[in-house]
Amino acid sequence: MMKKLLLMAVLPLLVGGCGSDETDANNDGVVDGIRDPNNVSVVVPSTPKGTVSGQVLGTNLTPLADVTVSMTIGSQATPKTATTDAAGNFVMTDVPAAAQVLLTFSKAGYATLRATSTVPAEAGTVPINNGNASFGPITLAQLNSSLRFHVVTPDGRPAAGAKGSLEVDRAGSIILGNYETGTSVVSRVYVEATADDQGVLTFTGVPSGTELARLNGTYNLWVAPMDANGDGAPETGGFVTSYSGSAIVSTSVTRVINLPYTRPQAGALAIESSSVGSLKAPQATDPLNNLVRPGEPIYVYFNQPVQPGSLLVRLTDEYAKESLSVTATVNNGGYSATISPGGGVVQEGKEYNLFVRAVSAEGGTNLTQTGFFFGGTQASPREITISEVRYQETTQLGTGPATQLNPGETVYVSFSAPIRAPASGTVQVFFKNDIGGPTPNVVGDVVGEFSNPSGQGFQLFISEPTAPYVTRTPAEKPVFGIQTSFGYSTRYAFTYGGSLPLTPAQAVIVVAFGNLPSQGANEAYESIWGQPINADLSATAIAIQPAQTP
Repeated sequence: MMKKLLLMAVLPLLVGGCGSDETDANNDGVVDGIRDPNNVSVVVPSTPKGTVSGQVLGTNLTPLADVTVSMTIGSQATPKTATTDAAGNFVMTDVPAAAQVLLTFSKAGYATLRATSTVPAEAGTVPINNGNASFGPITLAQLNSSLRFHVVTPDGRPAAGAKGSLEVDRAGSIILGNYETGTSVVSRVYVEATADDQGVLTFTGVPSGTELARLNGTYNLWVAPMDANGDGAPETGGFVTSYSGSAIVSTSVTRVINLPYTRPQAGALAIESSSVGSLKAPQATDPLNNLVRPGEPIYVYFNQPVQPGSLLVRLTDEYAKESLSVTATVNNGGYSATISPGGGVVQEGKEYNLFVRAVSAEGGTNLTQTGFFFGGTQASPREITISEVRYQETTQLGTGPATQLNPGETVYVSFSAPIRAPASGTVQVFFKNDIGGPTPNVVGDVVGEFSNPSGQGFQLFISEPTAPYVTRTPAEKPVFGIQTSFGYSTRYAFTYGGSLPLTPAQAVIVVAFGNLPSQGANEAYESIWGQPINADLSATAIAIQPAQTP
């Protein structure tokens, strides 16, 4: 027992080098000046350190000399650097164990590779053989090639000025050696280019297809949407695609890139929105959605851009007898148009018809659309009056009383603004003149005369015009085929049923809105502003619409 205790007491003296000064200034885990750590005492360093080494090659596995290797350790401000020798080798010393590092490999004319990882915790510990972290081999692609693309607009013209970006993904590789898992390696090349007048987009300073094929990498291409006129609305859409290095090697021709339309549509050109609801799809037919303030333009928005020179707009009134002054301009790259009626054309309470024709810039589909609108504003309803009474002359001189209202002829009553009849019941018209009956020169003794005992008059029906008044044979044609305004019209009509002819000066009528039995919802005549009409309206003169002539 005594011998064992004595041995344990002597051993620390041997390990301590018989009282010598045990220092480790270089932190390599060995007492300074000792060459064989297996036979002498060692000192475990407080901050273990080791070395990092590796080899850099081209993709053809030939060594790359003069590659700069930069290592950033943690948040260290100044990186450690090394340069590869003729064999492509590099060594970095004094690297802390378990350190988070960023290594960057760069050489002029070659892709740059960056890798982040953690140095093994064993680096710098005893024995020193474990202090080296092998990094690599690393391969870098040479940037000595170019790639071309022929960019074409949707209408088949060169896309001059098109902007493109090319990303070469995996332009280098690395074998991590004894680094820990979770290492991130990035080696990408980004190049930008602008297409020339022939639409050729050339990217220079990129790896060849052969080198990229060795690395199993890809070329990722982006072509930006084109806004040639700088109005913020692209004339074409963008384009994105990828090619493998192997695909570039197998096909040496320049690729053709067909840019898409800015907003490809499966359907035909259509009006998506408008300040005139009847032009939209689906149509908004309520007058309150089709009011245009006099002096203000009309706005139209298409579901796809139109060719600026293809837009044709025509304007006419409710009778479609003549074209009215109107201009139209295309905006926002063809996605919208501003339609401006001429000064003074649009008047309060009048109805108008629009004809719009355009050709899509994305596929050439055609749009032909008609709509209607009324002059006025929602906030300013107008009182309804009778603006004109006119009868259609059907007799010729010598065959009957001409220039007089004869039994069976049609009388048109035009109001100051379009009105709509109720779902049931029609207003009646009465004359304040003697139109016949048992007692001559007495008003009120026959149907159709004001205050007659039966209270019956002539039924007033809607007679919305779709063409001008007929004055000849063949009849006049409208400016274009106009659209009805879904039950609203300024023109109504009745058939004169009196037995006496009347001269225009004798015809004094009353439209008896006040005699309608009910004025409830949907049972009253109403204006385009939604106002009910429940008061009688009178007219003291009647005009002549001449008979048709050959």
